[in-house]
Amino acid sequence: MNKNKLLPLAIAAALGSLSSTSAIAAGFQLAEYSATGLGRAYAGEAAMADNASAQFRNPAMMTYLEGTQVSTGLIYVDPNVDVEGTITQTGEHTSSKDFADSAFIPNFYFSHQLNEKVYLGLALSSNFGMHTKLDDNFKGTQFGNEASVMTMEINPNIAYKINDQFSVGAGVRYVLGEGSIGAKSSADTKLLNIIPVEKGTTLKYMEGDDTAWGWQAGAAWQINEDSRIGFNYRSEVDLKLEGHAEGLGFNLYNGGTSPLTEMVKYAGSMDLTLPATAELASFHQLTDKVAIHASVNWTDWSTFEKLEANVPSLTKPNQLVKQENWKDNYRFAVGATYQLNTKTQLRSGVAYDTAAVDDANRTITIPETDRLWLSLGAGYNYSDNLTLDAGFTYIFAKDADVKEPRPHIKDEEEKLPVAFGGSFEGQTSGNVWLAGVQATYRF
Repeated sequence: MNKNKLLPLAIAAALGSLSSTSAIAAGFQLAEYSATGLGRAYAGEAAMADNASAQFRNPAMMTYLEGTQVSTGLIYVDPNVDVEGTITQTGEHTSSKDFADSAFIPNFYFSHQLNEKVYLGLALSSNFGMHTKLDDNFKGTQFGNEASVMTMEINPNIAYKINDQFSVGAGVRYVLGEGSIGAKSSADTKLLNIIPVEKGTTLKYMEGDDTAWGWQAGAAWQINEDSRIGFNYRSEVDLKLEGHAEGLGFNLYNGGTSPLTEMVKYAGSMDLTLPATAELASFHQLTDKVAIHASVNWTDWSTFEKLEANVPSLTKPNQLVKQENWKDNYRFAVGATYQLNTKTQLRSGVAYDTAAVDDANRTITIPETDRLWLSLGAGYNYSDNLTLDAGFTYIFAKDADVKEPRPHIKDEEEKLPVAFGGSFEGQTSGNVWLAGVQATYRF
């Protein structure tokens, strides 16, 4: 990873074609930390301990894992996201089909029972990520044409079994992130009615990266032999994304040191807070064969109020990139597990993700909308030591209206892209399917 290479996630919200559907969970968040959980729509995760991956959603659940375990897997994500609408000034129809890229999301987990009370673990996974690119012929690229974000978490954990009923756990999170974002003129025009600007001219492009620290803490309560409750909290992670910026939008503030349409790279940064999250989950063994589990997740997306870039060499160093005005998001999931026989376990689940924006604040760059998950999965005990798991999920994303620029945003920079292709009014739609596999070995 190239340090100081990117200026990302957040800017993606403003200029890139970031899609919540491509990121699967709300906003630009990923939920895909294991194929085991995928098969039940991640219902009840903070109260379940199938394998070492459990620590990523609640480190206290390691106290339910005996000995030493290694679990690793891969999830394939295939989003199908479309946007279509009209340029309001001309009535011209425009669309971009399937503009969110598919991706493989890997994971690796290790847990070790140090003694009867203390358990250690290490998680390597991802919590945020996406890559999108709108068609070059799409007439809304002045509001954003591309975005990519990649993050990785290194998460060492420790858990302590207080007694047969209560366990606690905690861990530190080292987050590495990189990405890029851009916007281009979608039509030939003249800046200030004087300077020609050709279609495809870069209006703003930024890239960069950063690393930062966070933490998580969790607890588990074994109510009785058949029922359990788990809770986990993951802290905010503050990133200062450092890299470079270029494009006509930044040249307007360079003090005339170079022509407006020349691509000059400026060192810059942007503060971004990855939001805090919490999960309350339950697990109940109904019979020897049937268990049900559920969870409620909260994400503090209200911290994502605006994106502001800092480019010290410009005459206006602090520039509002985009006003976002997001709100907190909730996810509700319920699932079931059926023990078919001594070797095979079947899973299913359904979940509902609420959007992190209301209709008035939705943008092309992040067309946030509600999502419905339907999931199936299975586990197979190949031997006493080796378990294989697989999961499949289909996600329905609610069709959502989008308008750029948004009428209620009064900042003039919100309306500036109109000069490079006009206003856009339309709708986003999409669906996603995911398939994953997981292997766990117990020593």
